[in-house]
Amino acid sequence: MKRIMLVCLTALAVSGTYPLYAQSSESDFMAGDKSLFEEVTGIKKKTDKFNLYLNMHGDFNMKWNDSGFDRGAFEMKQLRIEMKGDINDWLSYRYRQRLNRGNDGSGNIDNVPTSIDWAGVGIKLNKFSFFAGKQCASYGGIEFDLNPIDIYEYSDMIEHMSNFMTGLNVAYNYNPYQQIQFQVLNSLNGPSEEMYGDLERTKLPLVYTLNWNGNFLDVFKTRWSASVMNETKGEKMYYYALGNEFNFSPKWHAYFDWMYSHEGVDRKGIITSIVGTDNQAHNAFNAEYMSYVLHVNYRFAPKWNLFAKGMYETASVYKASDEVEKGKYRTAWGYAGGIEFYPMESNLHFFLAYVGRSYKYTDRAKALGEDNFSTHRVSVGFIWQMPVF
Repeated sequence: MKRIMLVCLTALAVSGTYPLYAQSSESDFMAGDKSLFEEVTGIKKKTDKFNLYLNMHGDFNMKWNDSGFDRGAFEMKQLRIEMKGDINDWLSYRYRQRLNRGNDGSGNIDNVPTSIDWAGVGIKLNKFSFFAGKQCASYGGIEFDLNPIDIYEYSDMIEHMSNFMTGLNVAYNYNPYQQIQFQVLNSLNGPSEEMYGDLERTKLPLVYTLNWNGNFLDVFKTRWSASVMNETKGEKMYYYALGNEFNFSPKWHAYFDWMYSHEGVDRKGIITSIVGTDNQAHNAFNAEYMSYVLHVNYRFAPKWNLFAKGMYETASVYKASDEVEKGKYRTAWGYAGGIEFYPMESNLHFFLAYVGRSYKYTDRAKALGEDNFSTHRVSVGFIWQMPVF
């Protein structure tokens, strides 16, 4: 564990940008696109103090499992409203909320509903910038930082993570191509009991993240991070992510992410769902997850893009406890591919995509009642970050 941390921190000192931050910067907003307000009124918007967007991912899904065809239905996978703006050259704000999630935040630590991704203010002071409020964790990984509407299927690692929490982010742009961020957030949204059961809560439920973003000639970009989280009293989670983006040519683009989570108490819940908690009122101890994600784009024509994606993930127990045996319990494969059509200069696009998942359990997991299974999905739909104003 110490070796992994040393590698990450050593890399931070060597090289780096602030390019692809769909979650944390302006890169997911469409430069040069006219808003719906401008199209309807013919009046050019002359201020950047208020920008309003509607993030949409809608599709028709046909799903299969090992028993055959399961269901076909229309779904709005993502629906988020977003407001952001620069009040002046040093003060900004950002707000984003999911419209298809509950809005009761009265029982949460920060008194903010989980439907709200972002709600806070930003301050720029020369090379330093600060953001305070609800925000996305500055974890590494290229895919983790993309706008959620652009993801057809997340890895299990990201799917089971808490991504949006309240706290403070400090960024230092030490040259035009390198940035270091330090962030401290609440490690929980709801009460500790909801996540960890009857285990004694920590008095400082916080997660600390050091993040490095680098740009090498716009050909190779990095988004690496190391995090430590207080889970419950005496138990911590260590999380590392290395995101690597490659722009080989105007037609070829790829990214490769590696993620590793070492959890004193099983925060993802995958191991707990396998080993069960019949004799305990809390999640399993000593869970370990590793994930590899490779995504490739080929823009074979100005308005057409082909993509392919592969995922490989493992779920293990790194130390025996509570009669739970040490070792690997599950291996998951994911594979996706499809075609996208961009009819305009904006990021509006229509797609046809296939997503498959395959889960293989080890003998120790099968002895607990688990069995291998796979799922398949064909989707056709649209994705658009619509500029309303």
